[in-house]
Amino acid sequence: MKKLVLGAAFLGLVGISCSSDDDNSNANITTDGSFTVTIENIAPVNAFLKSGVFNTPTGDSSPGPATPGKKYEFVVDAGRSQSLSFATMLAATNDAFFGPGSEGIALYDENGDPISGDVTDQVYLWDAGTEVNEEPAVGPNTVTNQSGPNTGVDENGNVLLMSNVTNGVAFDFPEVNEIINVTVTYMEGTQFLISIEDLADATLSTSLGDRVAPLSPGVYVVHGGTNPLFTEGEPDFGQGIENISEDGDVTNLGAYTAENTGVTYPASPGVWAVHEGGTNPLFTEGIVDYGNGVEAIAEDGNTATLGANVLNLSGVTDGAIMNTPVGSSSPGPILPGSSYSFTFNAQVGDNLSFVNMLAATNDVFIGTSDEGIALFNANGVAVSGDVTSSIYLWDAGTEVNEEPAIGPNTVTNQLEGNTGVDENNDVMLITNVNDGFTYPAVNTILKVTITAN
Repeated sequence: MKKLVLGAAFLGLVGISCSSDDDNSNANITTDGSFTVTIENIAPVNAFLKSGVFNTPTGDSSPGPATPGKKYEFVVDAGRSQSLSFATMLAATNDAFFGPGSEGIALYDENGDPISGDVTDQVYLWDAGTEVNEEPAVGPNTVTNQSGPNTGVDENGNVLLMSNVTNGVAFDFPEVNEIINVTVTYMEGTQFLISIEDLADATLSTSLGDRVAPLSPGVYVVHGGTNPLFTEGEPDFGQGIENISEDGDVTNLGAYTAENTGVTYPASPGVWAVHEGGTNPLFTEGIVDYGNGVEAIAEDGNTATLGANVLNLSGVTDGAIMNTPVGSSSPGPILPGSSYSFTFNAQVGDNLSFVNMLAATNDVFIGTSDEGIALFNANGVAVSGDVTSSIYLWDAGTEVNEEPAIGPNTVTNQLEGNTGVDENNDVMLITNVNDGFTYPAVNTILKVTITAN
């Protein structure tokens, strides 16, 4: 079985505003100095990669419940490392909803191939634990009988499988596959059609006879890791599951997921170099990659080649790999809230360059300009301060770009290192690349500071 990898070395770039000193006195002039550079990841953390609301049954012209025989359909984009989760109310109850379990529904198999088929066996009936249960379709505060939304006795319980609930009125619910059918159909690229159908004979056998069992509008998310909408055995997060499970109201959860949807960008381990001013040791804008190891960082976060070559590059006087986040005991990427730090000595006339991968992409890297950042000003005073404004996102031009965090050959989705279609283009600022995808501004994801010691 193949495993997803982040690149061989995948086990932050922040702004610099250089301070200057116009005092020409000898007291301020230096010929060398020690510097510490900190690259901090300040990117926002997004719980969801994609999200949306489904509220209009197929064939209907306006939002509403899916009554027996009707279904909701929607299309999602997902990469190999992502899963699907959703929540839709079992109408006629107090706070029961359908949704996948703790891992969500994986949209690719263990070999990394997209799935198609019936996934109802991965869907469960949950009790939100927010309202005391009454007999479905009979109790005065069930959704079809209540006088208004959010009525009924507060329960202050935990999200549990309905089969494990002991509080409130006991009721013998049908099996999930007797009410709902969920299918995934692979379309093309990274797109999947999701169908959530209320079966034609979906009924609840109550003390007042058989009652229909519709589904409410709901919310879906594409995510990595565990299901971010709720956790079994813990109280509702207060983000909107209660509104769906009690009233079929998607407003709160739809707004919350929309506000927290997007790519969370780590920065990979990288390589730094101190070099003579006027030299371009790591790359040159408008020229194809040198082949010295920048490609391996830009595509896979792999520092081995450039780390081995850096001290032999033209003009370089010092350099090394940065791969261990501050406070960590082992190498790895810097996630939001973490940073790399390194210290070196330099002389007047020296510049600093570095390269780190913008993870979740194909071959986008974070770096200085091709000539680097001057470490001393014209008066020989050591630079110190925030230099984020001198940091850029670059396209290495070595691999065809795909949608960040979604494309099959982006670093978080590829099955092994160095996959993807070769591009053979020049190194370019990502702002000059028209690939149809959106990338963050550097100062929204990194803060880079230089401190003269």
